Amino acid sequence: MLNRITLLFLLLTITQAGFTQNTWPLEKCIQYAQQNNLSTKQAQYNIQDAQLLTRLNQFSRLPNLNARTSVGYQFGRTIDPTTNTFNNERIGFNSFSVDAGMTVYGGNQINNSIKQSKLDLEAARLEAQATSNDISLNIASAYLTILLAEEQLANAEKRLELSNEQLGQTDKLIQAGSLPPNDRLDFLAQIALDEQAIVDAQNQVAIGYLNLKQLMEVDPNEDIRIVRPETIEIPTGADPRIFRLDEVYTAALQTQPQIRAADLRLESAQLSEDIARGGMLPTLNIFASLNTNYSSAFQTPIIGPTTNMETVYINDMPVDIEFRGEGPVDFKQVSYSDQINENFGQTVGASLNIPIYSNHRNKIQMERARLNALNTEVVNRQQRNLLKTDVQRSIADARAARESYTAAQKSVDAAQAAFDNAEKRFQLGAINSLEYTTARNNLDRAQVDLIRSKYQYIFNLKTVDFYLGRPITLD
Repeated sequence: MLNRITLLFLLLTITQAGFTQNTWPLEKCIQYAQQNNLSTKQAQYNIQDAQLLTRLNQFSRLPNLNARTSVGYQFGRTIDPTTNTFNNERIGFNSFSVDAGMTVYGGNQINNSIKQSKLDLEAARLEAQATSNDISLNIASAYLTILLAEEQLANAEKRLELSNEQLGQTDKLIQAGSLPPNDRLDFLAQIALDEQAIVDAQNQVAIGYLNLKQLMEVDPNEDIRIVRPETIEIPTGADPRIFRLDEVYTAALQTQPQIRAADLRLESAQLSEDIARGGMLPTLNIFASLNTNYSSAFQTPIIGPTTNMETVYINDMPVDIEFRGEGPVDFKQVSYSDQINENFGQTVGASLNIPIYSNHRNKIQMERARLNALNTEVVNRQQRNLLKTDVQRSIADARAARESYTAAQKSVDAAQAAFDNAEKRFQLGAINSLEYTTARNNLDRAQVDLIRSKYQYIFNLKTVDFYLGRPITLD
C-alpha cells in the first residue's frame, strides 16, 4: 500500500509530451478509471443515497397531507340513514376526506436525524475520495509496472546486441588463433539466455498492459500505449534519518480522508443513541381534517298540510273532530351535490403520545445504539493505529532504502571496475569467455539492483512527503 502511494505522486510529476491519441499519460489513465471503475461508481451511489436520506429527514419537519375517497355498495342488513332503522336493501355510498398532521415535538428525533444524515453524507464523500485514491494508486502501480517491464525489455535487447558484438569479436580472436574455438560456445549460450530474457520481458509488458486495462475497465483488445517518464533522480540533500514519527503521524491524521470519515462515522453513531433515547419521550402531534359523504338511501321528508280525524265523546255521545296542520307527507331522494355540501365537516386537534411500555423495544434500541457507538469507536481507533503503523513503516523503509542505495552504488562501482579489467584482459586473450561473461553478468546485476534501489529510495521518500502533506515534486 505504501509503495503504491508513492508511485502515484511520483508518476504524477512526470512531464508528458508528444503522445498520440492512443497514448495514455498517467493522468488520463487515472481519470478514465475514476469515471469507469465499479468501485468508484459504487462510492458515488453511496453519496447519492446519503443525499436522499438527508432530504428525507429534512422533509420530516413538514406536515403530511393525505386525501382519501371511497365508493361502493352495501348489501344486507344496514341502518337506514333517514329513519335510523334496520333495513335489508342495497345502499350506494361515496365519501371524501383530507387529513393533515405534523409532529410538533418528537423527542428531538427529527433534528438529530438531520444532523446524523449530514454527517453520514460528508463521511460518504470522504470515503469516495479514499476509494478514488485507492484506484489512483492501483493505476499508478500498474502504470509503473509497465514502465519497469519496458525498461527491462530495453535492457534485455541491449544485452542481446552486446552479446552478438562479443560473439563477433570472439570469432575474430578465434580466427587469429588467440582463443580456442570452444570459447564461442559460451557466447552462444549467453545469446540464447538473452533471447529468453527478451521473451520474458515482452510477456511482462503484455501482462502489465492487461492489468492496467482491467483496472481501467478498458476493452482488452484495445491497443493503448503509456507515456514513458523522463529520468528521475533522488532529491538533493534527502536524508530520511531526520524524520520523526510524531511529526509525520500528526500531519497524516490531517491529510488522510479515511481518518476524517471514521471520525464522522463515530459522531453519527453517537447521535444514534440520542435518537433512540428520543423514542422514550412523549410525542406531540397536531392534526386537522375535512370530510363529507353521500348515501343513496338518504332521503328528506316532504312537509305539507295534514288532516287527522279523531273521535271524542261529549255527553257520552261520539263526535268526530278534524285536526289540520303540517308534517311529512312523503320522502324524496337528496341529490348527490346537496349531500356533499350538507355533510361537509371539519376537525382540528392535537394528540399527545406518552410511551409507558413498548415490550422493551425502546430500551433494547438504546442498548443497540450504545453498542454500535462503542464498536464504531473501536473501528476509529483501528484506522488510526493502521495509519500509525503505515507511517512507521514508511519511515523505516525510507531509512533502509537509503542504506540499500548507498550499498548498490558501491557494488556498481566495484563491478564496473572488475568488468573494465576483464574486458581488457579478454581482448588480450588473458582470460576465457566464461570469465568475461561472468564479469559482465555481475555488472548487469549490480546495475539492475542500483536502478531498483534508486526507485525504491525515491518511492519511500515520496511516501513520507505524502504523509507530511508536502507538495510532491522531483526537485
